[in-house]
Amino acid sequence: MSTRISRRTILLFAVDIVIVGAGLILALYLRLGLDGALFQLNENNGWYKVGLVTLICLSALYFYDLYDFTVMHNRRELNARLIQALGSGWVLLAVVFYFSPTLQIGRGTALYSMVITLVMLLAFRIWIHFLLGHPGIGEKILIVGDAELVIDTAEAVLRRRDFGLRISGFITDNFGAIKRRIPEARHLGNIVDLEEIVERERIDCIVIGVRERRGALPPEVLLRLRLAGRVSIEECTSFFERVTGRVHLDMLHPSWLIYSQRSRDTQLTLFSRDIIYRILALIGLTLSFPFALLTAILIKLESEGSFFYKQQRVGKNGRVFELLKFRSMKIDAEADGPVWASSGDNRTTLVGRVIRKIRIDEIPQFWNIIKGDMNFIGPRPERPHFVSKLAEEVPYYELRHLVAPGLTGWAQIKYPYGASVEDARKKLQYDLYYIKNQTLALDVMIFFETVKTVLFGKGGR
Repeated sequence: MSTRISRRTILLFAVDIVIVGAGLILALYLRLGLDGALFQLNENNGWYKVGLVTLICLSALYFYDLYDFTVMHNRRELNARLIQALGSGWVLLAVVFYFSPTLQIGRGTALYSMVITLVMLLAFRIWIHFLLGHPGIGEKILIVGDAELVIDTAEAVLRRRDFGLRISGFITDNFGAIKRRIPEARHLGNIVDLEEIVERERIDCIVIGVRERRGALPPEVLLRLRLAGRVSIEECTSFFERVTGRVHLDMLHPSWLIYSQRSRDTQLTLFSRDIIYRILALIGLTLSFPFALLTAILIKLESEGSFFYKQQRVGKNGRVFELLKFRSMKIDAEADGPVWASSGDNRTTLVGRVIRKIRIDEIPQFWNIIKGDMNFIGPRPERPHFVSKLAEEVPYYELRHLVAPGLTGWAQIKYPYGASVEDARKKLQYDLYYIKNQTLALDVMIFFETVKTVLFGKGGR
């Protein structure tokens, strides 16, 4: 998914609503004629049925990542996922119709609707695919600055064409370093010719990444361009964050975090959020009890020892607490001392591999949320042994302890399972993005992405 719900995603979602709804209405017309279609819609709860079909089909599209524009670059994968999503959606609808016959729309109508919807969605997605890949469509970007600072940003833009950004070229003193990483890159000239380059290339946005601004940039020219409304000008740090959904540690300055626009949490907001999390955790603990009981029995049948596993973790403001999980490893898994956990860990038991795959081992952490040790959303808590090491090797690492740790989080859904210092560094970039941009909307997005991850077995932890 994009770092936030972009206007393009909203537009895609809105068009899909129209296509799915219109597909069913057109199917009613083709199957029953105008009078029959109007009767079904107005007298036989037809509009409710249209809403149900639309809701389930759009949910299927979402869970198959068809609102992730990165999928759009591969037309074969796009078509396959679209067929799978609609197939899954209609299988689910068939189950709903079986148990609720009053919601049925008729086999003939369903068949017509499936074909019409599939054709229209394919046509629309192929058209979007063409637009995203067209070099002449999109916002033209000029990147100015030190090669080592801007190269990662440029590569991030090239990976995310869904943002509608097109790199026109670079102004840098070390263009050779950029050319080696991006062979198609263009060197547009020198900084003294900035105004002429902007005019010639019809630049829409200038992205600036320099270590020392004084003497490196012409402030009068930048001010004139900005106030004239001819271009937008953005720092490389903020631009990289917006495109990737993470913070680049090599670009990070404390002032960027200090003067960020994140709104201050009031005591009422914090108290309300805390109460809501604890109530939801209590509900989750109650609903998951049958699965928890079965898991505990299977763990005991497979191996001796407790079915629970308790481990110290570092929480908000550096406070150490005891994390509770279902045991997924052998009893003597850390006989030789703490070791990074990994996705294919050979210390994991047979039951442990299954419950870790579908996240059932995390159920006891509802109790940690009820106790106030954790939230639903936040950075994953790390062990004190590793925190002390990572704090020495990774800059700004301890900033992740400014908020309560979470059962899931932005880093968990955006980055695969990490088992090294470099992985911890990459995950920190997402954690800092979350801390800086934490909102209810972002929390809701993380929740739904986590559900998708659990159902399809993707993502990190």
